[in-house]
Amino acid sequence: MFYQFNMSLIAVAVVIVFLAFHAIKVLREYQRGVIFTLGRFTKVKGPGLIFVIPVLQQMVKVDLRVITMDVPSQDVISRDNVSVKVNAVLYFRVVAPEKSIIQVEHYLEATSQLAQTTLRAVLGKHDLDDMLSEREKLNADLQVILDSQTDAWGIKVTHVEIKHIDLNESMVRAIARQAEAERERRAKVIHAEGEKQAAQTLMEAAATLSSQPAAMQLRYLQTLTQVAGDKSSTIVFPVPVDLLSAVMPGQAGLGAGALSAQIDADRDTQANT
Repeated sequence: MFYQFNMSLIAVAVVIVFLAFHAIKVLREYQRGVIFTLGRFTKVKGPGLIFVIPVLQQMVKVDLRVITMDVPSQDVISRDNVSVKVNAVLYFRVVAPEKSIIQVEHYLEATSQLAQTTLRAVLGKHDLDDMLSEREKLNADLQVILDSQTDAWGIKVTHVEIKHIDLNESMVRAIARQAEAERERRAKVIHAEGEKQAAQTLMEAAATLSSQPAAMQLRYLQTLTQVAGDKSSTIVFPVPVDLLSAVMPGQAGLGAGALSAQIDADRDTQANT
């Protein structure tokens, strides 16, 4: 009789230990437990030490940390009919553990598939130039669309980043030719603008010199000084008559009269012959 009583106590103790072992759960700071009682959602517990009634209750752990998901490379046809391969990275976290378990099956896989389809749909509405130059805007558009669609699953998409846009070799060469042509166009425009500014400056300088004859004479003398500094044996420098008349008024006038008389004599000789 005593032996049977001891065996009953041992059996009860084993059952209690078994139930306690399965009833006591410890959740970390970033974990939450979604509790179901007889199949119905009861509440979310954690973190720390929690109790789950065996058989009657079941617990599903949910991680609340930010999840980094790599979106596989997708074949995208842009709006201007260019085929590219694009991959991205997605950052999200669970903000409502009960929704992530109840509203969707395997929320990680569902988010991955949604990110792939959204990536193709959004990038297909833009030209190749927009994909290459406006990545920040495309990242923001993807983040807003994914966040609105996953809100019902209790998931918050914090950031989306396009990683690579791979082009085929022919398209790379075409873009290189386009960039080279663009640089040549800019060089020609800059050169033409420089010529325009130089011509404007020369026009202003000519107007200034023409208003002061003495300034023109000084400019001639300065040019002559610069040319004389070169190691050349012969210097041919034109001297205008106005310059001589300004420097030597009397002699310049005499020279001019003698030249006129010589011209008249030549004309008379030709007429007599």
